[in-house]
Amino acid sequence: MSSHNDEHQLLTEADRRALNYVADIPTRPVFPPRAAIAGLQAFEEALPERGYPASQVLRRLDEIGSPATVASNGPRYFGFVIGATLPIAAAAERLVLAWDQCASSFDNSPVADTLERIAGRWVTETLDLPRESAVGFGTSASACTLAALSAARRTLLARKGWDFDADGLVGAPEVRVVVSASVHITVKKALRVLGFGMNRLIVAPTDAQGRVDPAQLPELDALTILCLQAGEVNTGEFDPFAELIPRAKAAGAWVHIDGAFGLWVRASSSATLATGVELADSWTTDGHKWLNTPYDGAMAICRDAEALATAMNSDAVYATASRDAQKNLTLEFSRRARGIPIWAALSALGRDGLRELIDRHIRQASHLAASLRAAGYQVLNRVVLNQVLVRADSDEQTVAIRLAAQESGRVWFGPTVWQERPAFRLSVSSWRTTDADIESLIELLGELRRTTPA
Repeated sequence: MSSHNDEHQLLTEADRRALNYVADIPTRPVFPPRAAIAGLQAFEEALPERGYPASQVLRRLDEIGSPATVASNGPRYFGFVIGATLPIAAAAERLVLAWDQCASSFDNSPVADTLERIAGRWVTETLDLPRESAVGFGTSASACTLAALSAARRTLLARKGWDFDADGLVGAPEVRVVVSASVHITVKKALRVLGFGMNRLIVAPTDAQGRVDPAQLPELDALTILCLQAGEVNTGEFDPFAELIPRAKAAGAWVHIDGAFGLWVRASSSATLATGVELADSWTTDGHKWLNTPYDGAMAICRDAEALATAMNSDAVYATASRDAQKNLTLEFSRRARGIPIWAALSALGRDGLRELIDRHIRQASHLAASLRAAGYQVLNRVVLNQVLVRADSDEQTVAIRLAAQESGRVWFGPTVWQERPAFRLSVSSWRTTDADIESLIELLGELRRTTPA
């Protein structure tokens, strides 16, 4: 048998197993049972001296690995604002994998360069952000935030006459960073990696829903980066951009928006929740959350395209490219074409389909909140978006109900802490989640509250 036939047979078998996995999603436990997790011990072996046959490697991966997966690609997963992958996005990912392109520039992949450029344009149109913005498709919100904040610091220092590229930070004017009291950990991680000490961050107080309080906004100046949020991770709330950003711009500050999931509200009928967000200088968002694309596909969006392109430039004498080549907008030099599944999802959904998807989730979250209140739960947020923040009668009951729900295998959602007490967070963001799935969740939580001691 030729090597070409071997490859074809192997890929065909992988497709068969993958399709079987997807077909089983509706009946698969949302979190793997203990026996499946214990079965992972079969992978704990020394590196073989002689490799296994490829068909055997694939079989073990499926038969041992698939039962131990979390069914986050299913309809009853309500954790971490994670969407299931749209079929067209998954299909595009498989085709792109077969292409095996180094999607760094036009010279390496004309098709990737073209489609990612179009995807970037569509993203700014969909989110109604400045059309001149650069869009870099990076690995994660963490990596994209790092790229955006690098451009921010470099730009602010340049305005003061400091050449960051040549002279670094030794002796440079200090760039101050103001963050929300409820700032997301990925923003703090990016700031830490960039050398902004955590003890030197200036914290802006928030209101009861986790929004920055304009009356308590710290002083800003032309050497300040102000980090705001579109979609607070627990409440789903939005900072008051229309009030805060003009004040920041008047002071000469750079405004960055962490919009990992909430920025997609701009494509919905509830777009006014994020009024004024377009006034910022940079934004980050994820595809795998509300756009329901595969992981490893986030976006750094920068109003000043030149600022991002010069901060991230990686041209070499043997590999020069246009300013808007993806290798000059992201951290990665050799990279996969992350923007193509995003292009595919937007192409298949269109404006109407994306709006309907987000509107449905917001409606489902509102219904879920009202039903849980009627069942005796405390719903701790206003539920303006797709986040429902819940507490039972006591801290002990709250934790016990969450653990029992996870153990049931019928649903999965995670813990959080709100105002220094335990709570749990229900995120509605999967295209697979139907109204019937929401009713099933309501029924389960109602049953658990009745049967779990307070």
